[in-house]
Amino acid sequence: MAVTSRVLIAGIGNVFHSDDGFGVEVISRLSTRDLPPEAVVADYGIRGMHLAYELLDGGYEFTIFVDTIQRGGEPGTVYVLDADPAAEVGGDEHTDEGPVLDGHGMHPAAVLALLRRLGGTPGRVFVVGCEPLTVAEGMGLSDPVSAAVDEAARQVRVLVSDMLERGGTDVSWNSR
Repeated sequence: MAVTSRVLIAGIGNVFHSDDGFGVEVISRLSTRDLPPEAVVADYGIRGMHLAYELLDGGYEFTIFVDTIQRGGEPGTVYVLDADPAAEVGGDEHTDEGPVLDGHGMHPAAVLALLRRLGGTPGRVFVVGCEPLTVAEGMGLSDPVSAAVDEAARQVRVLVSDMLERGGTDVSWNSR
């Protein structure tokens, strides 16, 4: 029996913080009929711990996080990054014992760190992200980020197709 690769597409973000709801909006635009059956699409919002446990138990070879990414580009810029799951978590959410756990949200790197602490391995990880204009309290995406949602959904579909066709061995995406 052939083993089929599984892909988790995880929308991350807080819809109550303006552009931070980008990942959630992209997930709502992705239609499962546009994706192969090996792709699981889920809105995790601010539930980083739930996402870590899904990665621990789900048997995914590939994961795509869809989230905002602040890289200094123009608001609305879509990035596709090949993330290194072995990278250390930096910033305020990390201590010597691992990431500070927050039941209401976690940065994707903290989710991966928690997964490793639980004994899991994430497989190949990609991030499809968008440069936000604002993540201040408020509902709704800014105009440039809203305009980037369809492009991000398209990038996710292309990335899933490439991963499943090539088995992840020849997929090379960096800051598109």
